[in-house]
Formats: sequence, structure tokens, C-alpha cells
Amino acid sequence: MKDQMFPFIISAPEDLPARQGDRPRTSKAAPHSQLDQLPSVADRAAFSSLLAAQISLLPEAVVGGSRRAPPGTTGFHMATNPPPHAERAFLLGAEFAHIHGEDDGSLHTVLPEPLRSDAIEKGWAEPHPFAGMPTVSPDTVMLYAPRNVDEVAIIAALVRHVWMNAKQVVKREV
Repeated sequence: MKDQMFPFIISAPEDLPARQGDRPRTSKAAPHSQLDQLPSVADRAAFSSLLAAQISLLPEAVVGGSRRAPPGTTGFHMATNPPPHAERAFLLGAEFAHIHGEDDGSLHTVLPEPLRSDAIEKGWAEPHPFAGMPTVSPDTVMLYAPRNVDEVAIIAALVRHVWMNAKQVVKREV
């Protein structure tokens, strides 16, 4: 079901279109940052605000600081703490995503399979350089900064999928 805040819905990996153009360059160490293909500062702020507004409307999503990223990064957390063995569905604690709105506009999240592989293949994401290391889910990815409102909708749909996965992990353990 589509709505005004989530006009693009991903029900299956084949619903995800290919991202136009080449992949942006990114840093290969911490902090994992996008280095090019960045929207203007004004557009980056607008797109980050729109994306944050969409994610904050998800039931049981709480907006706050990130526990995984530098200060000033907006984190999105589940209202209910996950069970101790649910680290594949979360960045750290109950955080399921964060956006670097004041930096490059990219977003880090834990994208479950098979959508993770499809998002990487279609140019929307890349694995985090520390994915699979202790305390970092092997499913951690960077979603590239949106360059227009259509890309905001697609990235919001990917994060909605992450949220649905995180919600199911918490629900199974309650």
C-alpha cells in the first residue's frame, strides 16, 4: 500500500529500480563517507529533512542521536529495545539507521537479504568497510545520498524495509 509519506514501496527485490549513473566514490575507513555525487548543501539539507520526516513517521520509530556515528548524526531507533542476540537487524542497541544530514547526506543501515544484495547490485548501496567485524552487522550498508526527491522516496522505501525487519525481530522476542 502506498501513501503520501511512502509513495514508493518495495515488496520484492525486483521492485527496486537501478540507480542512474556511476557509483559515488566513498572513503574506505572510518568515518565511512560519500565523497562525490553530492547534492548542493541546500538540497542535501532538504532531502535529509524529508527523509528524516518520512522515517520518523514509522510506528515505534524514535528519532535521536546516533549511538554508532559521530555527534550531530540523526539516529533512528526502535522504541522497544531489541533482544541481545538481534545484532544483525540493528547498527547498535535499538538503532536501525542513521543519516549524515549535516555531512554528506548518506545513510547507514542494516539491510537484510535478499534486498541487501539487490540494492548493492543496482547501485543504491555498498557494504560498510567494517561489516561483519565484531559489533558490526554483516548486513550494514551505506545508502548513497539522494540526488533528487525520487531518490529520497526509494531510499525511504529501503529504510522502511529495514524498519519492518527490525520490528519483526523485536516482536518475535517479546
